[in-house]
Amino acid sequence: MTVVERFLKYVQVDTQSDDNSDTFPSTEKQWNLLRLLEKEARELGLQDVSLDQYGYLMATLPANTAKPIPVIGFLAHVDTSPDMSGKDVKARLVEHYDGGDILLNKELNLILGPAEFPELLHYVGNTIITTDGTTLLGADDKAGIAEIMTAMEYLLAHPEIQHGTIRIGFTPDEEIGKGVDYFDVQKFGAAYAYTMDGGGLGELEYENFNAAHAKVMIQGRNIHPGYAKNKMVNAMLIAMEFNELLPISEKPEFTSAYEGFYHLIKMEGNVENASLQYILRDHDRAKFERRKLMISEAAAFINQKYARDIVSIELKDQYFNMKEKIEPVMHVVETARKAMEAAGIQPVVVPIRGGTDGARLSYMGLPCPNIFAGGHNFHGKFEYVPVESMEKAVAVILNIIRINHDDYEK
Repeated sequence: MTVVERFLKYVQVDTQSDDNSDTFPSTEKQWNLLRLLEKEARELGLQDVSLDQYGYLMATLPANTAKPIPVIGFLAHVDTSPDMSGKDVKARLVEHYDGGDILLNKELNLILGPAEFPELLHYVGNTIITTDGTTLLGADDKAGIAEIMTAMEYLLAHPEIQHGTIRIGFTPDEEIGKGVDYFDVQKFGAAYAYTMDGGGLGELEYENFNAAHAKVMIQGRNIHPGYAKNKMVNAMLIAMEFNELLPISEKPEFTSAYEGFYHLIKMEGNVENASLQYILRDHDRAKFERRKLMISEAAAFINQKYARDIVSIELKDQYFNMKEKIEPVMHVVETARKAMEAAGIQPVVVPIRGGTDGARLSYMGLPCPNIFAGGHNFHGKFEYVPVESMEKAVAVILNIIRINHDDYEK
């Protein structure tokens, strides 16, 4: 089965995660793809196939050499973002893309074009898989899954290619930041691994944001508006006041590269109660800690201003910059770089303006940089992935495995 055939099969399975759920995985439907992949892994001939109670699917391609080559792993996540539906995905193949606009949906007048998405021009002549404009596509991260499975099938069909033990793993709930909450690194048993969860062709990432979540809770006082003078405290207005205390230029829409931000992701309330939820991001650990401090200081300022405890906050770290854990084993990154160059790809080493399962796994003892899966415009209706990028990702996986073997020979 080709990587495209696999991908088109996987995106038909709705695996949207739910950040309001208390279960793990957060949605029952993620099990549908996990069980499909479990069956496929067994049918391919992979060994030690296991799907545990948390939805972690692991499998082994045994070594076909007696040499003690380090075990390496490849990982991807099955869930798609809560931001947009992944149900009834109608994928469309645009062959020999000519550099113009792609009409996603005539009825909705939705166009995917280089005017708004200039990176499309990098893929002129490629076959591009898009949505029909009513759902996300699911390249994040079903492209990664398809690439890993296709590479494993190729190695099983070509036993003449010598390699050490390869471990693969598929996880749920990455999109809601819980993907490796119960992941057993010791059971996975790899010396190092790669998440196939990056973006466009050539991306290679070993730096990511430090991340925290802040919930700001505001206790107001509701009084009949006709008699409210000097008595009412409107929680919604206090929420607006709180948000204004944060730097206006340090929002996602005004930042890039290594610049961090405060991102208001949810607000709700009434006169009596209101809440704001933020995600805080920064590559630099010291700046990250200052962001958390600013949230606390903003709350303290309002409480002092109104001479009562109106604002309370809950701050929770989510993940940290994997760079600290990758730098001592930079050969892992160099192997990926060589693998891309061997596939005719110019590596694009960039900091992740987000996080991956690999960031948390690196702090759990499994160094895990991130490699492109090929997609663009994740989490929305303009998501797309070039077929040739997925094929190149398969080649990179195979090259990593070959280099891992050959470097041991040296």
